[in-house]
Amino acid sequence: MRPGEGLDALMLPRSIAIIGASQDATKIGGRPVDLLRRYGYAGKIYPVNPKAELVQGLQAYASVAALPEAPDLAIVAVDAERAPEAIEQCAERGVRSVVVFSSGFAELGEQGRAAQDRLRMTARRTGMRLLGPNCLGAVSIPESAIATFSIVLEHSMPKAGSLGIVSQSGNLGSYTMRMASDRGARISRFMTTGNECDIDIADGIAWLARDAATKVILCCFEACRDAGRLIAALTEARDAGKPVIALKVGTSEAGQAAAASHTGAMAGSDAVFDALLARCGAVRVRSIVELIDLGHAASILLPDRLPKGPRLAVVTASGGFGVLLADAAQAVGLTLPELSEATQKAILELVPFASARNPVDATAQMSSRPDMLQKILSAVVADDRSDVIVLPLPFSLHMPRLRTVYMDTLRNIRVQYPDRPVILCVEGPPDALAELHAMGYPTIPSFDGCCAIVAALARLHALATAPKQASQPAVAKAAPLAADAFRHELGAKRALAQAGIPVLAERLVSDADAAARAAREIGFPVVLKIASPDLPHKTEVGGVAVNLRSEAELRQAHAQMLARVSDKSPHAAIDGVIVAPMAQGLSELILGSRIDPVFGPVVMVGLGGIFAEIVQDTAVQLAPVSETQAMAMLRSLKAFAVLNGARGRRPADIEAAARAIAALSRFAVAHADTVAEIDINPLLLKADGEGAVALDALLIPRSGAAAQHR
Repeated sequence: MRPGEGLDALMLPRSIAIIGASQDATKIGGRPVDLLRRYGYAGKIYPVNPKAELVQGLQAYASVAALPEAPDLAIVAVDAERAPEAIEQCAERGVRSVVVFSSGFAELGEQGRAAQDRLRMTARRTGMRLLGPNCLGAVSIPESAIATFSIVLEHSMPKAGSLGIVSQSGNLGSYTMRMASDRGARISRFMTTGNECDIDIADGIAWLARDAATKVILCCFEACRDAGRLIAALTEARDAGKPVIALKVGTSEAGQAAAASHTGAMAGSDAVFDALLARCGAVRVRSIVELIDLGHAASILLPDRLPKGPRLAVVTASGGFGVLLADAAQAVGLTLPELSEATQKAILELVPFASARNPVDATAQMSSRPDMLQKILSAVVADDRSDVIVLPLPFSLHMPRLRTVYMDTLRNIRVQYPDRPVILCVEGPPDALAELHAMGYPTIPSFDGCCAIVAALARLHALATAPKQASQPAVAKAAPLAADAFRHELGAKRALAQAGIPVLAERLVSDADAAARAAREIGFPVVLKIASPDLPHKTEVGGVAVNLRSEAELRQAHAQMLARVSDKSPHAAIDGVIVAPMAQGLSELILGSRIDPVFGPVVMVGLGGIFAEIVQDTAVQLAPVSETQAMAMLRSLKAFAVLNGARGRRPADIEAAARAIAALSRFAVAHADTVAEIDINPLLLKADGEGAVALDALLIPRSGAAAQHR
């Protein structure tokens, strides 16, 4: 099934059966019955309990077969031993969806996984959709369709709104729903996927993308099991104009273990996850607070008031608050442009001693006279030199007089400038915040948090309005490489050269005399490098000698290098010595690729050389990439300004680098079945227009055979 298909019966059920329904409203089987009744679910409720005639005042049924109709949704609240039989009975009765609370399946190991596979086969055989097992269920707030036993609904139901939540973790998801509701957010749907036997997080995203009640989708990820489904779901949400905001917890052990090359250490699965989200138009956050604040703010500002850029204007009654916000803004990449002369003049005419450039410090005069506040704020909001305005109001809403002044002014501003985003840095009484939210003002309590959310909102707008990238042409599978390609750098570079990556003319020699002849033919100065399948990082054992300008220097370096290698790695197999031209350039990059266990081939670029892993200035993308995408990767590096000629430096040939990245990505996809990792370090960049060249390379085979080739 495509992601999201068949979930209407789960999320919008007309009737719900509870298998294992209990008279005790505190038990797992009793809580859904209690919550459905308490919050006014309008559909049919069918408790299933063979030992009771009534459950919480409702007629009970001995089995699913005894129900007067096949319900849209059945909640399975029995232990793991009885759950498979209950699900089989649901399938036979024609139930369209089931939620399985029961734990004791794949999370316990092989025996539990076998039992879970039985559930999956039942669902797939019949087309019945299954949420769980080991999950906290789902809730549709507007319909009070409750299929959960979560305690977060104990005292109140969230107000219905446009924020959808889907989480792999039940407790993390329910905590997010409760916290968002307490912050004033209004919720549309809530779903937790648990073990993802059938329905996964991609299903939840895709269904919410089609749901008319949902405008913003919050996701809590622990892992991705199917990259293709997740990409399809995220793409559908982006195309529907529904931002996806993702909190990803945990890191991949597979990514941490993939350290056979520099690439393996630097392109972990977490970085790949970031790249996938950005490519599909989603924004990643790092905390539940940021997840909730960004989701709530986006739901208030959509569809047409997201900040269109990073330019921030601040209006405050305190110079100190203005400085705090300016510092916080700079830390997250926002800018504070100087306001127009007309705006500054209007402010100074009202408050001659104000600071009018940006941040605007209108002093306490701003809040002492409502007419002055209205005029100052109106002038700044009207100034198109900013994309978004932040107004800090610490404690003001707790004071009745100031609350009235600000509420009246903000109500007028919203009428005057309905399309301009204004964010309030404020905490206050819940009813005051609710009033501001209803007017269309997001509220963030902290200075740093406010600027972080503004920056994230601008990213959401940029992702939503970015032109769609053309799909990459399919890359055909290539024939397996010869064994020499995996032995050491010479064979690796020959294979990469055939894929379009530039390399130097080099010679493999067996002794000093042959090295001298090769150097004379190549031309001094030259470089000597040890050739060994056991020494992928040659510099660590003294296996490189550079800038050798004469035959005498070469012979001396050859003898010393062999001695060093023999001393540090006496058992290493030595194929000989590589003689190469001494290439000169402006900058060094590291290029690489590896097979992510979930997302497949990924390509990486970063600042190169011996300190590549220490500097960690990298960009990662799913392969293949176009030259345009490769250029975007380069531009995202912190070192890009250096590559592009900062402070009078000659610009390097970054177009040649982009071509090499794109060629490497195609090679990685073509050889994905046999090549686990590719490491080009360094790729030497020459001056603009003069090209680039791979000075060293390493290919690592798949199927666990890397060790024999190192």
